[in-house]
Amino acid sequence: MANGHGIGLHGGCGTQAQALMSEAEWAEARTHLADALRAGWRILAGGGRALDAVEAAIVVMEDSVYFNAGYGAALNASGAHELEASIMDGATLACGAVAGTKRVKNPIRAARAVMEKSPSVMMATSTADAFAERCGLDMVANSYFTTERRVKALAALRQRAKDGNAAAATEADKHGTVGAVACDANGHLAAGTSTGGFNNKPVGRIGDSPIIGAGTYARDGVCAISGTGQGELFIRHAAAYDVAARMMYARQSLTQATDALVHETFGALKVGAGVVAIDGTGRVVAPYNTLGMYRGWIMADGRIVVATHAEEHVMGTVG
Repeated sequence: MANGHGIGLHGGCGTQAQALMSEAEWAEARTHLADALRAGWRILAGGGRALDAVEAAIVVMEDSVYFNAGYGAALNASGAHELEASIMDGATLACGAVAGTKRVKNPIRAARAVMEKSPSVMMATSTADAFAERCGLDMVANSYFTTERRVKALAALRQRAKDGNAAAATEADKHGTVGAVACDANGHLAAGTSTGGFNNKPVGRIGDSPIIGAGTYARDGVCAISGTGQGELFIRHAAAYDVAARMMYARQSLTQATDALVHETFGALKVGAGVVAIDGTGRVVAPYNTLGMYRGWIMADGRIVVATHAEEHVMGTVG
């Protein structure tokens, strides 16, 4: 990566079959991924912090209809949105998270506020919303997050449950998460993750996205990582930290450590999963074991690369 800095992101694994959206929709989703990368890259190219780049990239995805975070997030069993996010600074191990928020427009901003403006690591539900509001963050009605796509998904999953074939639902039907990782010109790492959980989730359920060491982790000199998939399994396996531990203690490379988690640990369990991770040189990896995964990164020559399935698309350059 140019000047040693780099950025990568994911928009969730278990991407649905290509036939389920029009080519125009797929193209727009890829454009939104590229927009998120550009937002983060502008900060890094200007000498900014990895933490700022991660937040900026995730905000773009939270504001996009195509990802299960912020606007367009999943609906729980009661037909409401409960959002989660976390962010971590690899330079200091400082971190912040929110869970079960209903009114803060951009949960990743709330997670950062918890990290920087409170003595806590995590806040939840109405307390987290009230804290975000006191911090001056943009607040919205819960209905702001609702889209026709999510209403239909909830109805489909409810019908599956009624018919007794809920197990046949795909990862794309159920899950979705966004995340970003970055390395700045000073070699500092950061990671962040944001999600609406999964469609028809139990009210009050919390997944891995706000759990440091499960869905998000960053440590300078090692890696920054954000995960996507079945949150309960990411929590049980301390998945994000497991990658860092493999690198620190088993001396595995970034590729070896992430492949072991995604393809060996979760593959053996037949669990759909994916991650985006970066090391201190700015090298990005994004392995997944599902039909597809929204993902993207910027090459050393400035090319913006994004993908939803196997095929990768160059979306111009960062100049």
